[in-house]
Amino acid sequence: MTSYLHRRFALGAQSLALLFIITLALPMLLSAPARAADTFNWDTNRNRVTADIKSGSLLPLLKQIGSATGWQIFLEPDTTCTVSAKFDRLPPGEALRLLLRDLNFALVPQTNSASRLFVFRTTMQNATQSIRAGGPELSAHGGKIIPNELIVRLKPGANIDEIARLLGAKVIGRIDSLNAYRLQFEDAAAAEAALAQLTANPDVTSVESNFSLDRPAAPRSAGPLGSPPLNLQLKPPPADGRIIVGVVDTAMQPLCGDLNQFLLKPISVAGAAQPAPSAPTHGTAMAETVLRSVQAMTKGKTAVQILPVDVYGPNPTTSSFDVANGIVQAVNGGARIINLSLGSQGDSPILRSVVQDVRKQNIPVFAAAGNEPVTTPFYPAAYPEVTAVTAIDQGRVASYANRGSFVSLGTPGTSIVCHEGANYFVVGTSAASAFASGIAAGYLDATQNSVAQMQSFMQGSFGVQMGPGQ
Repeated sequence: MTSYLHRRFALGAQSLALLFIITLALPMLLSAPARAADTFNWDTNRNRVTADIKSGSLLPLLKQIGSATGWQIFLEPDTTCTVSAKFDRLPPGEALRLLLRDLNFALVPQTNSASRLFVFRTTMQNATQSIRAGGPELSAHGGKIIPNELIVRLKPGANIDEIARLLGAKVIGRIDSLNAYRLQFEDAAAAEAALAQLTANPDVTSVESNFSLDRPAAPRSAGPLGSPPLNLQLKPPPADGRIIVGVVDTAMQPLCGDLNQFLLKPISVAGAAQPAPSAPTHGTAMAETVLRSVQAMTKGKTAVQILPVDVYGPNPTTSSFDVANGIVQAVNGGARIINLSLGSQGDSPILRSVVQDVRKQNIPVFAAAGNEPVTTPFYPAAYPEVTAVTAIDQGRVASYANRGSFVSLGTPGTSIVCHEGANYFVVGTSAASAFASGIAAGYLDATQNSVAQMQSFMQGSFGVQMGPGQ
């Protein structure tokens, strides 16, 4: 092979001739017209768009559109296209058709906020990646993105600690079985700068935002109201094992009476919580709600037990990463049913992936549909693999409850529970989901039927169809 030094001397004999040719050609090169820079102008005053783009990229274009219009823009992840268009003073709709070429888009006006532009290959629902032109980052449906965090999934064998060190990030969460990690950066700008590096890293299989989920409302005092005390007996499990309900929620306190025998050793993925003993936590209320349904289905003798999984710890919020981790830990702990009396409007790819994996193991997942009387998807309930449960009041969907097309079941939305000798009640689709999980667990325990038979029973007994008048 010719060495660099050899090639350097071999070329030296040609250098004078080459310099002579360049000297002759330079005036012609300088006189040739240079390629004009791409131009893009969105005149919001006249509502007209002008563009002359030879070969642009999608993301910079969308950021320019967002900056000019103030729209919130959401893109289906992994969507790309080469932008090439030339036109003069077209209306926005026609301009977008030429700029986005074969991609689909929908512009949705908002009453009290900026319009939303969804850009997608498949369906508008999949346009979940927020494209920021500045300001706080939101999900497509209002989910709260944690601005200084990213969720990274790696190829097997890759070293997340080394990657984090090079990026100046901290690894604050791990799901090693999924090669998934939660990275925290100094600020949003550092996270955004790291995004490009992570995307280009061959050891990285995906990068996404982490969503914040608010803590569910705590139960309120019920005063003199109360429900009959639970009278459950724990029986030995059948030969094929116990029915364990993984209640992924806030920290759980001791239950009233003899009910603590139905609680397995709790798991926490978000730090140690120290709930005040003066009132029940949301997780405590959900556990008793599950057991009330179990009692109704099993006539008071059951092998069903609850695995408490705390995804909030001492914090006011949790995250989509920690909820995903909580589900994984529940399944690893033997859960055969998952209850998620929580959620947000943020569509999280890692949470969706975990739910899909769980369903492949024939483990049903029940989740609260959301406590707003809207049809907006609420996650994780809105994932197709999840059974979304809304609240029923006097035979109809409760006035406060979500009635989106993703909703499958409707059960009571009010539960009265005991704590330290006093009565408390919780209202919402959280309670409805817990009721449904308890019914499912009790059915499986009492009948020893299959999950498919249980789901058929649930749909036949509690199925709802969302339509006009609901």
